Amino acid sequence: MVRFLKPNKAVIVLQGRYAGRKAVIVKSFDEGTRDRPYGHCLVAGIKKYPSKVIRKDSSKKTAKKSRVKCFLKLVNYQHVMPTRYTLDVDLKDVVTLDSVQGKDKKVSACKATKEKLEERFKTGKNRWFFTKLRF
Repeated sequence: MVRFLKPNKAVIVLQGRYAGRKAVIVKSFDEGTRDRPYGHCLVAGIKKYPSKVIRKDSSKKTAKKSRVKCFLKLVNYQHVMPTRYTLDVDLKDVVTLDSVQGKDKKVSACKATKEKLEERFKTGKNRWFFTKLRF
């Protein structure tokens, strides 16, 4: 079978609290692990999308509207839908498997991911990833 759920692939989460949210694969586990004996992946996604910015907004309001909230999650392959898009954001050094286990590590990893995603949003690239799914 061809492995297409590779790191930096944009996916849509289908089940759970973040259903319908866009995420990017950080690391994939095709064979599974001891505690999760099925194919799964570590994803970093957008919990709260940035709002629409208009020209008359002040710089303070623009900064507030450009904020992104993110989440980290281990997700079963059955519960993600891959898209044709890839995101060239380097999250490998920021998000690791052990950062998902502990609360304080997860919070710090989320903050670092948030900074990387906001920086990516402000460059104007990958605009599809930062828009809400309309369905």
